[in-house]
Amino acid sequence: MVAASSTLETAALPGNRGPAESATLVNAANRAAFAGPIREMHAARKQVFVDQLKWPLPVTDDAYEIDEYDTEDAVYLIVQDAGTGGHLGSVRLLPTSGAHLLGDKFDALCEGGAPRGADTWEITRMVTRPGLPRAAAERVREQLSVALIEYGLASGIARYTMMTHMAFLSAVLAVGWDCEPLGLPVQMDGVAVGALAINVDTATLGRLRDKWSFGGPVLRLDLSHPAIFSNSVLAA
Repeated sequence: MVAASSTLETAALPGNRGPAESATLVNAANRAAFAGPIREMHAARKQVFVDQLKWPLPVTDDAYEIDEYDTEDAVYLIVQDAGTGGHLGSVRLLPTSGAHLLGDKFDALCEGGAPRGADTWEITRMVTRPGLPRAAAERVREQLSVALIEYGLASGIARYTMMTHMAFLSAVLAVGWDCEPLGLPVQMDGVAVGALAINVDTATLGRLRDKWSFGGPVLRLDLSHPAIFSNSVLAA
């Protein structure tokens, strides 16, 4: 694999406060420097997925949604407040070559089984901070959506997998990703759930940047931590 800078331009900025219009790559190598935003991410996940959506998920200290997939292998893309560095939104990525939600617990959603491989990663737990104005939350989701494609292109990822409630499918498709179903929807606890693959390519990146008026890269690599690539396929 090649380093990100040889695949596509990314923002390389030091420190743990995100500039406007960016998403920061956080993994095991630099996670300690982002302890505040990570903690706020888990709190937002609890508020949204447990309190609002009533998903039966584990809660730590009655405040944080943390599950068995928040491991050293997890990579997070986090949009931060430009002034305070606080968490505005985030998404979790996991390599499908190891333990991941779709393959471990929802394999039946995929015809022939959940895709696995070094070039296939899973997206889960996309969330924005509760209480953000609607327009601000939408802009955060746009930043995350572009950063996902940038990270994929920089990392040699060919596609992402994800699962979604079918009630949210139109919102997922409206993003503009190149999606394809992995199987037919399945009723689970009275709710229709399906799995999707999102293809990663330069055409999608250009389309999304143009659609949302991003003049340059959104993904921010915190190069103040040289080991940032140690547990991701960005490693050479």
